[in-house]
Amino acid sequence: MPPIEPFQSPVRVAVAPVSGRHDSLVAAVEAAGALVVEPPEADALVWADAQRADLVPEVLASAPGVRWVQLPFAGIENFVPHLDPSLTWTCGKGVYADPVAEHALALALAGMRHLGEYARQDSWTGPAGHNLLGARVVILGGGEITQALLGLLAPFGATTTVVRRRPDPVPGADHTVGPDRLLDVVPDADLVVLALALTPETEGIIDAVALDAMAPHSWLVNVARGRHVVTDDLVDALSAGRIGGAALDVTDPEPLPEGHPLWALPQVIITPHTANTPEMGVPLLAARVTENVRRFAAGETLLGPVHLDLGY
Repeated sequence: MPPIEPFQSPVRVAVAPVSGRHDSLVAAVEAAGALVVEPPEADALVWADAQRADLVPEVLASAPGVRWVQLPFAGIENFVPHLDPSLTWTCGKGVYADPVAEHALALALAGMRHLGEYARQDSWTGPAGHNLLGARVVILGGGEITQALLGLLAPFGATTTVVRRRPDPVPGADHTVGPDRLLDVVPDADLVVLALALTPETEGIIDAVALDAMAPHSWLVNVARGRHVVTDDLVDALSAGRIGGAALDVTDPEPLPEGHPLWALPQVIITPHTANTPEMGVPLLAARVTENVRRFAAGETLLGPVHLDLGY
């Protein structure tokens, strides 16, 4: 990441493009004591719309003085083609970790406790489900969501294994392994949670082979990206009863079309990418923007750096 020198006068920050969170981000920039300007006059750029990554080259071409770009989400796969290595890039890593971890826990409890199927009944049914208490949990990804989720799991006395790119120990996890050990650890898991970045290496990481390795009662929870899972393979595994179920906040394709087989499977819970809603996320992102603008102006280390070589 290029070094940042402190500014002797108010830093000038552009917020673009105009979107539903534009006004709150403008206020966040101003709260840091910076001036909000148009891109041609800017020292830094706060990107306000995660769906319009295609506009990044055009805006940056009009902003020759920009040295740092703040992206809105932790997942930046749609921005990767536009990452200029001459600039400093940061994203929303860690900003949404707590609400997303909370949602992952809710999905895990709902799935393992059979709540999705109970909720669809119109008559009294028999008992079903498994405890999260004392369960064996495998989490893919070693970032802030995983760290937040480990804290939430601690009172349940779960045995936790984290699968991450580098098998360096993750605080709070009982075990940490590299991706080459995935098929070694999922057979013993009662719960498998996806909380990792989407990269070429992690796309389709949960395929027929991984699903076949899971225990017949095990639940899959995905709060990361839909393309981590090969959807047709998941449908096959669920239809054949080879895993206990799947609780998905993200899908591939997304939005999941009406009539898709996943909607009809009783052991599936789907939420419409709401682990972090705008109402939850905008205040959190605004606080991150204020802090990073303050740090940028002071020449301090920025939060949420993007690793251009890794794509996240």
